[in-house]
Amino acid sequence: MSDNNWMNNPALGSIDPAKLQMLSSLAGQAQKKDKSEVLPFLMALSGGDAGANPGDTAGCRAADEDVPNSAAANGASSGSLSFSSDETEAIIDALKAGKSPQEIKKMDKILSVMKKIKKENP
Repeated sequence: MSDNNWMNNPALGSIDPAKLQMLSSLAGQAQKKDKSEVLPFLMALSGGDAGANPGDTAGCRAADEDVPNSAAANGASSGSLSFSSDETEAIIDALKAGKSPQEIKKMDKILSVMKKIKKENP
């Protein structure tokens, strides 16, 4: 997620701008994390238990501020904003656009792991 070009994908046009802004903020937070911290961060946001809490004060920052325990992460974890299956699929497809086959394979593997963990921890 090195830039926000994915947010300009026309397939995302039907998604509430507030949801896209939250995603942009979370992407900024993820960019600041070490590679080993990204999957636990994403799992915590998705409701899975991978040893991280998006509301933790340990390095969780909004993209545009240095305030730990960001509103974007708390909004995602509290369920105040949720994404339909169609919205989730559109976002994933937008993120995959323009990526190499190797990058897409990595993304698919991460998604598979996240689904498996979420299934084990409903």
